[in-house]
Amino acid sequence: MNGLFGWRRAVRSKKPQGQWLVDGTEPLNDDERIKQEDPGISVMHRVRDIYAKQGFDSIPAEDLAPRFKWVGMYTQRKQNMSGEQTGKLTNTELQDRYFMMRIRLDGGQVSARALRTIGEISSQFARGTADFTDRQNVQLHWIRIEDVPEIWDRLAAVGLDTFFGCGDVPRVVLGSPVAGIAADEIVDATPAIEKIKHDLLPREEFGNLPRKFKSAVSGSRRQDVTHEIQDLAFIGSEHPEHGPGFDVWVGGGLSTNPMLAKRLGAWVPLEEVPEVWAGVVRIFRDYGYRKVRNRARLKFLVADWGIEEFRRVLEEDYLGRKLIDGPEPEKAPAYRDHVGIHPQRDGKFYLGVKPTVGHTDGDQLQQLADLADKYGVTQLRTTSDKELLFLGLAEEDAPKLAAELEQIGLSAHPSAFRRDIISCTGLEFCKLAHVVTKQRAIELADELEERLGDLDVPLKISLNGCPNSCARSQVADIGLSGKILTTDEGERVEGFQVHLGGSVGMDPKFGKKVRGNNVFSKDLGDYVVKIVEDFKEQREDGEQFRDWVARAI
Repeated sequence: MNGLFGWRRAVRSKKPQGQWLVDGTEPLNDDERIKQEDPGISVMHRVRDIYAKQGFDSIPAEDLAPRFKWVGMYTQRKQNMSGEQTGKLTNTELQDRYFMMRIRLDGGQVSARALRTIGEISSQFARGTADFTDRQNVQLHWIRIEDVPEIWDRLAAVGLDTFFGCGDVPRVVLGSPVAGIAADEIVDATPAIEKIKHDLLPREEFGNLPRKFKSAVSGSRRQDVTHEIQDLAFIGSEHPEHGPGFDVWVGGGLSTNPMLAKRLGAWVPLEEVPEVWAGVVRIFRDYGYRKVRNRARLKFLVADWGIEEFRRVLEEDYLGRKLIDGPEPEKAPAYRDHVGIHPQRDGKFYLGVKPTVGHTDGDQLQQLADLADKYGVTQLRTTSDKELLFLGLAEEDAPKLAAELEQIGLSAHPSAFRRDIISCTGLEFCKLAHVVTKQRAIELADELEERLGDLDVPLKISLNGCPNSCARSQVADIGLSGKILTTDEGERVEGFQVHLGGSVGMDPKFGKKVRGNNVFSKDLGDYVVKIVEDFKEQREDGEQFRDWVARAI
């Protein structure tokens, strides 16, 4: 403890940042005051007992934002409000009387019965809206406060909920969608995710963090949880002495100050993952910067402390023991996604399909549940690439199911353009967005296929409605960040800042933000076609898009 106290003395003379174990717990802003006055999760009871009965106008502002986030709900954006109004109007002026609702699927796990229930909820209460997200959740829109208790009850009946879907809490825990069944898996992380979800998350101590906390646990050789951009990630690693376990990464995140996660240098066995997860979350709770919200993510603390100090504090003051040193895992050289038909370890097969940008609807979700029943599939998975997987198929049934799914728009053999394009919610529903993204991404995939056919290498394209990078624009081959641009005639219109050559995986790095490299939304198709054609003409043998960008741009 002496080292820790010495460090604390060294920083006390600096301006307070709201670190609980350095500056005390006195709130330094309204967000912190609201969280301390009444825990966010407590709003659940008021939703049931008051707001659902008395309607939207009965909800006080401090419950509406931020406490509703703790139960997975945000007010959505009013319709027909231009992106130019973003940032000029207040949240109250922009918000509608309806909600986005986020259903958390830890590890991407969902049963066929639960998928049917989500589809029914979408059709009956959300005007048919539904989207798979890059955090393995499902999001609905147009939710009325009057319907929320019944939605919660229906979800609970199939083992699902919306709690901690948003807010300053540990969000959904990402996991390999093929945990426990992949033929080449290093270790099945499911027990660790289940312990975190059921034993740790309900504890009061994790209900008030400085900001959101994103974590992932995957024992897949594909390293399929974007560990480079998580606050905390455990990825499968074979220790030369101790066998299968996990390598630990901390301090990743995107948005306006992107940082790649750093290896802790520690190897952790499966049974210790929840304890280490809790230790890192507690460090964030106690030392995270709470005064200014745009510096309140764990990545800033890791950057300021350095990885050696972070590990020392974790070991000495939160775990009470040393962690085992571990070698860096081999990087996964191929696709991280799970599109197509693949063998399972038990002799059966799983099928991964890609809805364009993860977009679906209530009727389609129920169709998917029907198809799962038809082929005897009880378990499905969502992925961080917005795919849907059907597990446990007989070899002869996998191509039959793939053919039926193709007929309703979910392909097991998508083009590179459709396979790798993602978008955020965008202007349609998000109060932070400047531009339309989801529909534009669907149209862009169609246009690229029509004009270019296909591509023989991955090409990750990301459309974001604002600079916050919810769709990971900074680590995409072609990352598009929404903004309002001015034409030569002085007209203010939708457009994008372009980032080129970003990636995660073999060579993780942020895309180049070329000065003045903006494109009007109406010109987006022509722009992407031109840059892909340039790449095809100029690339060298075996060269990936990101490598060509580094060399040619």
